[in-house]
Amino acid sequence: MAHSAGSRLNIFKELWSFMRVRKKWWLGPIIGTMLLLSFLIVMTQGSAVAPFIYALF
Repeated sequence: MAHSAGSRLNIFKELWSFMRVRKKWWLGPIIGTMLLLSFLIVMTQGSAVAPFIYALF
């Protein structure tokens, strides 16, 4: 289990390194928005708010 958490952290480190070295700063807001939307969908999956969230998309 600890290896899995370490590999996830490693992915974020590599992504940050890629963005920093190649000056791809425009990827930051896209990735942040995708993470926020995925978190929102997962958290509201079983609630009464879910139909309203899905109606936005």
